[in-house]
Amino acid sequence: MRKIKKIYYITYQTFPSEKANTIQTISNIKYFVKAGLDVSLFFPLREKQSNSNLKSIQNLYSIDEEFNVFGLKHNLPFGRFNFLNSFFFLVSHFLWSRKTVKTVLQHNTLPDIFFTRSDWVFYFLSKQKMHVIFECHQYSKLRLFLLKKSLKNPASKIVFLNENLYEDFQHKDLLSNNFSVIHNGVDLELFNKVITKKDKEIIFVGSMKRFNESRDLDFIIDSILKIKKGYNLTILGATSSEISEMKRKYPDVGFNTHINILGRLSRSETIERMKHAEIGLLINSNTNPHSVKYTSPLKYFEYLGAGLKVLAVDFDSHRRLPFSDNITFFNNNDFLSFEESLNKANDSKKDISINKDFISLENRVVKILKLAVI
Repeated sequence: MRKIKKIYYITYQTFPSEKANTIQTISNIKYFVKAGLDVSLFFPLREKQSNSNLKSIQNLYSIDEEFNVFGLKHNLPFGRFNFLNSFFFLVSHFLWSRKTVKTVLQHNTLPDIFFTRSDWVFYFLSKQKMHVIFECHQYSKLRLFLLKKSLKNPASKIVFLNENLYEDFQHKDLLSNNFSVIHNGVDLELFNKVITKKDKEIIFVGSMKRFNESRDLDFIIDSILKIKKGYNLTILGATSSEISEMKRKYPDVGFNTHINILGRLSRSETIERMKHAEIGLLINSNTNPHSVKYTSPLKYFEYLGAGLKVLAVDFDSHRRLPFSDNITFFNNNDFLSFEESLNKANDSKKDISINKDFISLENRVVKILKLAVI
């Protein structure tokens, strides 16, 4: 059995960034480091605020762990122009991945394992017969094609974020020793302080849009305003334009009373807000397959870490989450169902028995490293 000591994490994400997917990456890296690994992060400097200063990353994500950071040049269209974004993303992602893999393999001592969220990085590393793990978050026909090609390399492994992804990617080359289904996890170190909850306080963490589509938070706001009964809703992470849009749409609503829409706060402030709330909300539009089938929301695991009751729209992706038996579900865009479910969640017992160690990032990293040495 191989001993894993050194890992290269290559991703097409950029840092520092307040997006949930970058929080997920840095949180996982934190626990790779805590597991005793020598970690190097490679990513493109594709936005104005991108930089490879470790201290900037540590400050934004509220971590102390040290690892190597390499911000690589990105003289490509994606991120430089604000049109044809999908097309430029595909082209730029492909070109950057091909060049980066070639550069890293030529000019660096090879690690024991590569880890990536990029299907193109996975493909190019697999072509070179590297030991590589791809963390799969979404389904697409292009990704299916790349995964089939990549799995011809026996040392290529896949982490699927939920069971639906695994089932939709099933292929004859997908064997029991080269994949694992591993949901997201929570950094329990950030949630170890018990705080008194505010009764009937509902929180949603995240922007009001996903993939440039509404998350249907308008429905939640309308419903809370109808129900009243002392419920308060805090939306934490809205953009300035989203806040302005809501104020225009609800000119007679006294924001900062029953409805509180805030912009992004620091990582530590966001976590403190979660700890004080009583109910955590999971909501997305049903128009995006990723939201309906594939998502394993980081916020869900943080809600559990903060001891929140969870209220969620009834999507299969949410039904597939660990401890989903404790989630109170409501039908999509159904006011009566939402009202009934909200009251049910509010009246449910406050202390839900959950094995927090099972959903910890420490446990998640143990599972990933177990897959790496098979």
